[in-house]
Amino acid sequence: MLGAILLAGAMAQGAQAALLPGVEAAWLEPLPRPALDTTGARLPTRAEALAAAEYVNAAQIADMARQPIPLSTGGALDSMAPNWVAAIYYTGAARLARVSDRPETLRFLTMVADHYNYAVRGAKSGPTMLNADDIAVGDLYEELYSRRRIEGTLLPLQQRLDWQVPHLARADNAEGAGPLIWWWCDALYMAPPVLARMSAITGNPKYLLAADKEWRRTAARLWVPEDRLFLRDERFIGRTEANGQPIYWSRGNGWVLGGLARFIEAMPADFAGRDYYLDLFRQLAGRVVELQRPDGLWPASLLAPDAYPEAETSGSALFTYALAWGVNHGVLDRKAVTPHVQRGFAALNRNILPNGQLGSAQRTGDQPVHTAPEHTGPYANGAYILAALEMADMAGGGQQPLPRPEPARDSAEWIAATMPTPPAPRTVVGDAEVARRQAEMQATQALAYDPVATGRPQAVEPLAPPPEAEQRPRAVARFAPDRLDDLLWENDLVAHRIYGPALQVKEAPSGSGIDAWAKRVRYPFMDRQLKFPNYHIDRGEGLDFYDVGRSRGTGGLGIWHDNKLWTSRNFATYDIVETGGDVARFTATYQPWPVDVIRNVAETREFTLPLGSHFTRMRSTISSSDNETLVVGIGIGKANGTGVLRTDKATGRMTFWETEDAEHGALGIAIAVDPAMVVGFTQDAENYLVLVRVEPGKPFTYYMGSAWNRGGDVPDQAAWEAMVARESFAF
Repeated sequence: MLGAILLAGAMAQGAQAALLPGVEAAWLEPLPRPALDTTGARLPTRAEALAAAEYVNAAQIADMARQPIPLSTGGALDSMAPNWVAAIYYTGAARLARVSDRPETLRFLTMVADHYNYAVRGAKSGPTMLNADDIAVGDLYEELYSRRRIEGTLLPLQQRLDWQVPHLARADNAEGAGPLIWWWCDALYMAPPVLARMSAITGNPKYLLAADKEWRRTAARLWVPEDRLFLRDERFIGRTEANGQPIYWSRGNGWVLGGLARFIEAMPADFAGRDYYLDLFRQLAGRVVELQRPDGLWPASLLAPDAYPEAETSGSALFTYALAWGVNHGVLDRKAVTPHVQRGFAALNRNILPNGQLGSAQRTGDQPVHTAPEHTGPYANGAYILAALEMADMAGGGQQPLPRPEPARDSAEWIAATMPTPPAPRTVVGDAEVARRQAEMQATQALAYDPVATGRPQAVEPLAPPPEAEQRPRAVARFAPDRLDDLLWENDLVAHRIYGPALQVKEAPSGSGIDAWAKRVRYPFMDRQLKFPNYHIDRGEGLDFYDVGRSRGTGGLGIWHDNKLWTSRNFATYDIVETGGDVARFTATYQPWPVDVIRNVAETREFTLPLGSHFTRMRSTISSSDNETLVVGIGIGKANGTGVLRTDKATGRMTFWETEDAEHGALGIAIAVDPAMVVGFTQDAENYLVLVRVEPGKPFTYYMGSAWNRGGDVPDQAAWEAMVARESFAF
């Protein structure tokens, strides 16, 4: 009876929804109900699992397409919206669209993103700007950007994440005290995967690093090691069910386990913190396996199965997805876990309603409650689709790659097939008006300015040259208290800076990396450029577009220990020895910093840059609290994206040439060390590194250089690599 009522209601709504502007008839057409395995006796075939995913997906699209779109989207529970309720479905649907030959899904998802102009909610206050729930929809925007490479589809999300990063990466209070940004465990599903994907897409690790820091803060407060489960939030500390057991919410722990899967798959394989997340995933997954009920589902309150004996599928769908993901990616034991996945998926299939949606899904909330069979939610359908896709991969028996690659750009034909046609304005009525409208659209294509075709223009007036007396080429070094204690140095070819104490106080993520500026004039220009609030714009003399972040930038160093680079903070003191002539020379000191718990080190470094050279000579002396030999890592930062890396142990040289940016051009970076000191080459999440063996207290010399392809003398990668190869370095 319940199924008949739901089906009849859906059909009645469908006829009405077909009249809504922008809704395509294909979105309202149900798919035939496939054969759904409800026994768990075997793995479904790939075709069976994909058919199940398509069936539930089509039902969810139809349900959303019938719903009027509310002006306020925060409380929208069934309709198309940019909130987390709908965003969890979009994530599953977007993954399905990668393997589906049905264009309807991608057309619908594109319509959703277009309707909300690729924006995220939460602009009213600082806390809402940081709300993880409102970032969840970003996964859809990242997916569409990866598949179509349309710049505007990513920019609103990236701007919000850029605003969030300093807060997520803030310095810890004593003992980790203070409010959390991600204070509820659901947040670990909503935001971290989006931040990690942004790093994967842009090549800038700052988003992943910021997410890593806040993730660990949240886990430190909500993970209960003795129970191997997560509290929903700190309100639940000490709260128990009637049986005396702590309240561990099924869906809350499903958010964490599923979020870990999505977070890990977006991390680089060499990310320094990756093992922490893999270990936590295995611990939580192992506990989840232990708590599965005989019917294949998980109780709403994990340690109180009798408190809510009815079926609850939203948490179970997340668990089934994550466990299957763990098997497919070689994180969990296939033989041990597969039976649990089979039973879980079969139990979910038993709860798919006649209308195609997953029933018995707990409504939105923050703790276990009773659930009815007719309860559905887009988030539950999205989790089911993810589970079905992993079941399809399990049928193949192979191991899926980590990290998961971003989807390739779609062909022009598929992009055209999956881009919905927006409805014409309501005033376009009648043949004459339709013809006029078509002519107007043709005129737009023919006459409108197209920034993609023309490239980004230089809209800034160039600076007038300085007086002739100041145009003399020279090598200079300057301490800049007006720029938060930067220490600047440049000659006729290159310009660099390191960061001082004032910036360390103002911007906690700053560090001891070395910045490179792009320069095209032969006289000093950094002071002139810094007079403008935005010195990242080229005014004819050059600019700063290199992103150091937390990396080593262009030749910063650290101590390599236990597969991790231990680095100092900003320089503490300086002494300018020569400036204004043929050579710029200065020293900088770095206060002691820890290397794990085994020692403390400190550094004094001399910088020398002569006229006519692209290379700064650096002579470093590292003191240590013990006399054991050090392995020093000297790095080139990854924050500026992709490029070509070359390493040569025999000559002790490492070069990097960035992929050219249409607006700024490309920088080449090089490090040269004494070949006799080279241990090898490696990399971490932020840097490419050359490793050298150093004795504490004994000075050693290395060189750092840079070149800009618009600077006049190094036009391309080949010219840069040839210059580095010709250079004679004195160690």
